[in-house]
Amino acid sequence: MRLVKFVIRYEIRLWIALFRWVLRRPPRLPAGTARFHYSGAVTMILAVLLFVSAIEIPILHLMLPWETVRVISVIIGCYGLFWMVGLLATMRVYPHLVGPDGLRIRNSITLDLPIAWPDVESIRVRPRSMPPGGQTQVEDGVLSLGMASGTTVDLVLARPLVVPVKKTRGEPVTQIRFHADDADGLVAAARAVLHTEVS
Repeated sequence: MRLVKFVIRYEIRLWIALFRWVLRRPPRLPAGTARFHYSGAVTMILAVLLFVSAIEIPILHLMLPWETVRVISVIIGCYGLFWMVGLLATMRVYPHLVGPDGLRIRNSITLDLPIAWPDVESIRVRPRSMPPGGQTQVEDGVLSLGMASGTTVDLVLARPLVVPVKKTRGEPVTQIRFHADDADGLVAAARAVLHTEVS
């Protein structure tokens, strides 16, 4: 039952994000909050998948001998296309945020991790490649939230922090690594707020 609720909520939020993206109506943000995208690392991959899927739909339609099966394959294929566009939309509509209260690290609609500035010791640009093992990895208190098997920002925490990420298994982390397309801009914006906080 819990899985069904998760899938339904995911689908609803995905379609809402798609409409927001198409209509260019992103969620309103508090004053002084800046957006930083992270989808650049996977946009090309999604574009290739969309292209292949778009070609596959008419090919299957011509190859399948049964009318009912052809109709079903077209419906599934078209839904898959819109779903992939919707996935990209979620990444564009829900970017990382740097604001007066802290940093929000995001990944589509599956991750929204707020980090308050008092919990941040330092932040720096540091491109890294991730070893095999998935886009979310935890090792020695370091949480890596990769995109296309890489991270570009290192966030060092002021104290061990328990974050709502399943792979941490409730254990505190001392550092979070994540990807941002404009890592330099994000780090500069974060440091500007951190400097103000310290002052």
